[in-house]
Amino acid sequence: MTSKLSRETEIAQAYGGHNLDTGAIMPSIHPSTTFARDDEYNLIAEQFSYGRDENPTNKIPEDMLAKLEGGEEALLFSSGMAAAVSVFHALSPGDHIVAPTIMYWGLREWLIDFTNKWGIGLTLYDAAEATALADSIVRKKTKLVWIETPCNPTWDIIDIRAAAKIAKSCGAKLVIDSTVATPVLTRPIEYGADIVMHSATKYLNGHGDVVAGALICKKKDDFWESIRRNRVQGGAIIGSFEAWLLQRGMRTLSLRVKQACDSAHKIAQYFEGHQAIEKVLYPGLPSHPGHRIAKEQMRGGYGGMLSLRIKGGEQTALRLVKACKVFIRATSLGGVESLIEHRYSIEGAGSPIPKDLVRISVGIEAVDDLIEDIEKSLKY
Repeated sequence: MTSKLSRETEIAQAYGGHNLDTGAIMPSIHPSTTFARDDEYNLIAEQFSYGRDENPTNKIPEDMLAKLEGGEEALLFSSGMAAAVSVFHALSPGDHIVAPTIMYWGLREWLIDFTNKWGIGLTLYDAAEATALADSIVRKKTKLVWIETPCNPTWDIIDIRAAAKIAKSCGAKLVIDSTVATPVLTRPIEYGADIVMHSATKYLNGHGDVVAGALICKKKDDFWESIRRNRVQGGAIIGSFEAWLLQRGMRTLSLRVKQACDSAHKIAQYFEGHQAIEKVLYPGLPSHPGHRIAKEQMRGGYGGMLSLRIKGGEQTALRLVKACKVFIRATSLGGVESLIEHRYSIEGAGSPIPKDLVRISVGIEAVDDLIEDIEKSLKY
């Protein structure tokens, strides 16, 4: 037997997460919100006192995530937004944040409002410009560099090593939203990230039945402890049932991501140069401006997300989305079902997203069915 198991094997078996007392392969759910003390008034289990702080059910998926990302510790949150907000709440008035213009729009809108209200500086930069990140740093003020790679929904690729070097040069924390890449393809801590964030609602769970978020730290420090306090004081911990569902979903993460990557790549290749398509946005294509960097920091695939820019503009793009029969018209990503949406309609006025862009989340269906659905819908 091999001395070192592959990550695929370890995650499928929850890193040995079965119950050694009962032999149960699946872990138990602990719905209790309150934990007892013994006759000496000591907590029976020191780390568990109240459900808003910690819950035994959470520990298995948290340990799984820490090992998957190569971090010291992971914390689960009630949503991806709750995880992200807890990071920004660890900053102080007068601090400065750098983040890409193209990122998850809900967080971008919240971040603009938050920084305006709390006296925190914010610079949004164009990730497609080589020197934009370095030029956005404010010496002695920038405390947090937030990046998302690939950037949703244009799938720009940000060089994590280069970003880490820039952040380190000014003493800032580098936090990576790696929701789309997942630890199957990219482990940002290996490239210099301090904290990795996931909307666990997406690929980590993968079944469209859990809202959750996660943070993983390279090293526990004062900043990390501030984030932990924010989770406790803000009541942002995940529920025990959701945590159990998350660890169940994570067991098939490798299989689902690989299938989605393979299908997305085939779809991108098929429609590149198509007479009805203006441009295919997918980092796995050699024509993508970030392909070289993606090849270096995404191992085993380029993700299950792509976007199509449709010739004819906004109305033609909307007709495509409305005509699809296999793709489901819905806003999310990373599930077993393939989803399609007209992204500008979701983000609304003021969005930097092109109006002709259609975002696609590729699931685990037969890729030929997906290609045929798009092809037929383009002729609608």
